[in-house]
Amino acid sequence: MTRPELSLVVPLMNESANMEELMQRSMAAITSITSNVEVIFVDDGSVDDTLERIKAYAAKDRRVRYLSLSRNFGHQLAITAGMDHARGNAIVIMDGDLQDPPELIPELYAKYKEGAHVVYAKRRVRHNEVFWNRWAASIFYRVLRSITRIDIPLDTGDFRLISRKVLDGLAHMRERDRFLRGQIAWLGFKQDHVLYDRPGRASGEPKYTLRKRFGLAMSGVFSFSRVPLRMASIFGAVVSGIAFIIILYALWSKFVLGDAITGWTSLIISTMFIGGVQLLCLGVIGEYIDRINQEVKRRPLYMVGESSEDGGRDH
Repeated sequence: MTRPELSLVVPLMNESANMEELMQRSMAAITSITSNVEVIFVDDGSVDDTLERIKAYAAKDRRVRYLSLSRNFGHQLAITAGMDHARGNAIVIMDGDLQDPPELIPELYAKYKEGAHVVYAKRRVRHNEVFWNRWAASIFYRVLRSITRIDIPLDTGDFRLISRKVLDGLAHMRERDRFLRGQIAWLGFKQDHVLYDRPGRASGEPKYTLRKRFGLAMSGVFSFSRVPLRMASIFGAVVSGIAFIIILYALWSKFVLGDAITGWTSLIISTMFIGGVQLLCLGVIGEYIDRINQEVKRRPLYMVGESSEDGGRDH
């Protein structure tokens, strides 16, 4: 089978209202580059008629393929499923809400042809997004960059083009708590970027809730940095040092000065402070242990309920 020049991977969850425009704009963008293309739609547990629409497109156009996951596994694993089945020399990852404009794909591909293995779309402006979302994202990525040893590009999402060599590298990274933009940066291939103004959603409601954003941020921090563990150790050492000094002062006051320290308030404050620090450190350690526990179970990353290749498979 001839390998497509370009694969487009699009994870979807309840995006029925956007499907017609998404299909038209995506096909126009990628076929302006080459006719040797494929589009892989990954339905991540939609409850509307997204899957039926995808099947209708696949029935009309052999270049359209689809995977329907057995349940909602999450955005990062839906992208992983699509990439696992992508056959192209170059692979574009793009969300289906049209906030990632398909018209940018030819620019990404042009940078790829110039020699870049990763070409990411860097946001210049984020339209129709509340201020605190933009502020929180900006702070998070700058903090993450400062506490890791890898160069994770700022102001970017998962909208990017990667080469087959990068995809083959990702195939060896099968951790469950996935942070793909960090994993791709970790591989270290030559990167470039294209600037764009990110539009608002075409229709529908955002799928990335505050809980999901927080979970993704936690995956990024705990997957690519040991700083939280080191901070817990430093915190414990500092508090232990302060407590030791207080103990020495109490003994000095009792046996040398003859002035015993009394006071319920000071006792409660010090106990609560030390207890809080201990719980914080245990929580940080617990996050790492939880991730170890998930990895050693060796469960599949996702399950395919049905696909255009017929029959479900586990991965």
